Amino acid sequence: MAVEANEGKSLETVIDDKCFQRIPIKTKLVGPDDDIVDVVTTYATEHLQDGDILFVTEKIVAITQGRAYPISEVRPRRLATFLSKYVTKTSYGIGLGMPETMEMALRECGTPRILFAAAVSVISKLFGRTGDFYRIAGEKARAIDGPTPHTIPPYNSHVVLGPERPEQVAEELKRTLGGKVDVMIVDINDLGGNILGNTRGHAENDLMVRVLKDNPLGQKHQSTPLGIIREVR
Repeated sequence: MAVEANEGKSLETVIDDKCFQRIPIKTKLVGPDDDIVDVVTTYATEHLQDGDILFVTEKIVAITQGRAYPISEVRPRRLATFLSKYVTKTSYGIGLGMPETMEMALRECGTPRILFAAAVSVISKLFGRTGDFYRIAGEKARAIDGPTPHTIPPYNSHVVLGPERPEQVAEELKRTLGGKVDVMIVDINDLGGNILGNTRGHAENDLMVRVLKDNPLGQKHQSTPLGIIREVR
């Protein structure tokens, strides 16, 4: 079966003299009534070879867990509106830079933690240091995705939280696929990434992030929430 890269992306990358393919897998539009195990077995099984690493975007896992919320249903408190004004926005995603996403961060992480992260961030920026907000707020805050125009509808008008139990989801998917491939739950975008769940253990997380650094699944309408990492030489 022929393998192809997404438009504008490279199929292969070389890291530390090793060549890896990053094969995107198209699926249907996945919703909260879908089961992530069914989605993966339906669309990924025919493409997998022994020794592959299947990587699954955290967003698709979260959606199947019912963790995507229309922004019209999120009622931000005044604190969320205030804090969101000071979040740096990028062309790749709004992050917590809107009241609705900041409101969900307050709910997910707790108000004291978000306030502490914000206070440390203000102080550290005076000394030219960045990134402390998310380091303190933690993975739950970092994983929150806001609505963006390039996201597939209807999720271009949703706030999507990070997935629950990513390690257990990865293990369940590996068992379902027969144990001959490893599975990662990943949060990858055009600015970088994190590995949230990994059946290989986390010793190679930095390597895997480097392999996926250019976001081979794309950040627009590709409809490829699954992919395969395959070492080819």
